[in-house]
Amino acid sequence: MKINSRLISTLFSCSIFLTMMNCSAPSKKAEENEAEEKVYASNVIPFFDHWNLILGDGSNAGPAIDFEHENFFFTASDEAGDWVVFKAPNSGDTHGTSNNTRTELAQLKKWSPMTNAKLTATLKVMNVSATGDARVAATHSVVVGQIHSADGHENEPLKIFFKKFPGHTKGSVFWHYEINTEGDDNSGRWDYSTAVWGHDFSVVGSDANTYPEEPEDGIELGEIFSYEIEVKDGMMYLTFESEGHETKTFTKNLIESAYTTTEDIPEQTQNLFVPIGQGGVERPEAYADEGLFFKLGCYNQTNGKSPEVNQIWCSGAETYGGDIQKQYETGNYAEVWFKEASIQVSDSAISNEGYFIKND
Repeated sequence: MKINSRLISTLFSCSIFLTMMNCSAPSKKAEENEAEEKVYASNVIPFFDHWNLILGDGSNAGPAIDFEHENFFFTASDEAGDWVVFKAPNSGDTHGTSNNTRTELAQLKKWSPMTNAKLTATLKVMNVSATGDARVAATHSVVVGQIHSADGHENEPLKIFFKKFPGHTKGSVFWHYEINTEGDDNSGRWDYSTAVWGHDFSVVGSDANTYPEEPEDGIELGEIFSYEIEVKDGMMYLTFESEGHETKTFTKNLIESAYTTTEDIPEQTQNLFVPIGQGGVERPEAYADEGLFFKLGCYNQTNGKSPEVNQIWCSGAETYGGDIQKQYETGNYAEVWFKEASIQVSDSAISNEGYFIKND
């Protein structure tokens, strides 16, 4: 029987083609599966349509749905599950008029203090700056949640901080109320700091490299805690919880000021802010007629500006000329992981329109 050589050649070529197709199919399928399995922040905490995301390079990423940035905003997993990671260096391009970098969400909807509004979060702080002047109150700290005003002076009735000095195992959680300064001049504004676990903001080092005593009841890096912020009928209610720590609750009136005269200025403020010329008083109605909005994320409070400029907010930390990767390699950044978060605002909110904030 004579075999047709051309037929054999054709069959052989077809065999090779089919083999190649079969080999390439799993690779393509694997790529498709990998794409399907990718976990974005919006898969972990599905509420990103309520926010715009500001990144650590000063850019506005908008609503962070199916979005990540390898330097500032991504997901990570550990034994507890998936987390949303917010990361910001000590120095980089900042947003608005702020001296500090942030990777932070800003709520799109602003609301009245008379509105029912609530923000909850479960998180852990993974890093704060390794360098900075210990005498500067903001050094080695990060803000993980805020209420910001969209009107008037655009001040902040709430900032929630974590702060830990180098060499300490435990850090402090505290919250701030910033006065809504009377009159057109906002230069006299100041914060009052209240400790949750550990110290408040005013506990600083005796010199640039000498730290205060470590707090006995503090929170460690990587230790999970949660906060709940609720505003209704002009009052702010705060709840802080962490396993192994006492649950703490606080209440603050947002529509009637407690600081309308110089005699009302607390001792903490007299010692911390008044010496640098920030000793203003608050308007009697506080934040009563202003639109407010929530913020959540990693607002790094450590920067490279000289403490001679401002002994409270200018940290004198390492920035390596703004080289972000070098800052990350040397621990000169802030990093916060969020496991859970939720937001609720009643239908009586002032506006559903997008609002881009001043970000002080």
